[in-house]
Amino acid sequence: MTEPILKVDQCCTWFDVTKGLLAKKQIVKAVNGVSFEIYPGESFGLVGESGCGKSTLGRTIVKIYSPASGHIYYKGTDITTLKGAQLRDYRKHVQMIFQDPYASLDPRMTVGEIIREPMDIHHLYTPHEREERVVELLRTVGLKPDHIRRYPHEFSGGQRQRIGIARTLALNPEFIVCDEPISALDVSIQAQVINLLEEIQERSGLSYLFIAHDLSMVKHISDRIGVMYLGHIVETGPSDELYRNPLHPYTQALLSAIPIPDPRTARARKRIVLEGEIPTPINPKPCCPFATRCPRASQRCFQSPPPTVQVGGRQVSCFLYEESGSSAS
Repeated sequence: MTEPILKVDQCCTWFDVTKGLLAKKQIVKAVNGVSFEIYPGESFGLVGESGCGKSTLGRTIVKIYSPASGHIYYKGTDITTLKGAQLRDYRKHVQMIFQDPYASLDPRMTVGEIIREPMDIHHLYTPHEREERVVELLRTVGLKPDHIRRYPHEFSGGQRQRIGIARTLALNPEFIVCDEPISALDVSIQAQVINLLEEIQERSGLSYLFIAHDLSMVKHISDRIGVMYLGHIVETGPSDELYRNPLHPYTQALLSAIPIPDPRTARARKRIVLEGEIPTPINPKPCCPFATRCPRASQRCFQSPPPTVQVGGRQVSCFLYEESGSSAS
């Protein structure tokens, strides 16, 4: 079996938000024991509502944040403790496309300088080769070579995101974290950016972690999907299977909220409206994170965390499947 290019093993990313020396310690557990694997050439989608920890997990993978515990393996190497030259080398292979193209590009730098900067930092190519590489990357993302001397404010949101993608590709990475790369764009532009990412992947064999809250778009680009809720992954499985037959109550509620263009079908479909209070990620209780909103919650859901079990090739963290599934390691 093919070895994963990236393996996340019980990763936790926590933030200390305690105010005052004598105050009770308060820890935001943004990512709390997440595990999954991504294979070469695969797109793994990560979905969930705002604040569930998706972007924090992406930034932990690229080492913007350091995990509080757990491990992240890239091609079998534990990268959680990398520093110095080893960390620099890791970042040549693992890059990130940021969410907001209006904030992620330096307004004082030209497009050419923005795309060339990673090559300057890592001392790749000669000065002439860098200029040629910049022009090549501009063409790759659908921009013109004469854009090289212009500034970010002269471009639309979709064009700025293309510039960000070109910068991400400058070091020839093998793995890219796409942190909601289309959420700040007009709907008419989103499909163009998704198609561009798919073309680049097909041509270069890249692996993607695609973070988003647009479930329809995630299904389109992802081979497998992980559903995240309050710092935990509650269900993982192949894209088509997960959409056709969601197992976890939270996944079922998410998919029921997807708009359907056919009014008759939309009226016939049962919409699952979640009620109850969303628990705080600060010092969370050791129980099922979804218990307070789950329509099928039982007493034990409030007393202990649910097991993660294998159900028909999928993983789901829920007491409902404890007997029908097999324990997942």
